[in-house]
Amino acid sequence: MTAPQTGTDTSDRSGSPMILALPKGRILKALAPVLKRTGIEPDADCLEESSRRLRFGTSYPNLDVVRVRSFDVATFVAYGGAHIGVCGADVLMEFDYPDIYAPLDLGIGGCRISVARPKNVTEDPAASQSRLRVATKYPTIARRHFASRAINAEIVHLNGAMELAPTLDLASVIVDLVDTGSTLRANGLMETETIANVTSRLIVNRVALKTRPEEIGLLIERFRAALSEEAAAK
Repeated sequence: MTAPQTGTDTSDRSGSPMILALPKGRILKALAPVLKRTGIEPDADCLEESSRRLRFGTSYPNLDVVRVRSFDVATFVAYGGAHIGVCGADVLMEFDYPDIYAPLDLGIGGCRISVARPKNVTEDPAASQSRLRVATKYPTIARRHFASRAINAEIVHLNGAMELAPTLDLASVIVDLVDTGSTLRANGLMETETIANVTSRLIVNRVALKTRPEEIGLLIERFRAALSEEAAAK
């Protein structure tokens, strides 16, 4: 499903700072070494979960960082609140914003979007039903996946505690982001299929790329060089 045009205007506002949107949580921690290699080091408390600030200065000239929920990074960039950002491929798949360009796979935050069901269910509901109730925070991805198999997915939209849905009869299966799978196992669920493997991407607002090409081009090249340097060091 393609998102509506956002009508973004991110023209250079009298030398206003560039804004880099970063996700809270585990991706931010994984991103810290990459940022250091780029020479973009945000204020120290940016990496501290206890910090109440949302906007931070950086060591890079004319660049600020905003720290937001991982699901919101793409929205900030698509609508021009940020010029550039880092988010998971799952978010890009879910929202499919036309105003976002994703030039680099950063290779961090690796996980997968999977379908899971209770272990004690002998027959896979997705293999035997033409209509299926699915609990997920990824309604677009889930509908698209099941539609490709001629299954009508009735979505129960949850933002957390997805693993409870099958045990409380809210849904037959869940579609969720899986890392180690330990949370699924602890709640009596098992993965039945992987929809997509996910890593974090560097994303750019397309209008900003046109209006501030040199600044954004330099940032992209810094990230690209940092990835090359990291690969060479392994």
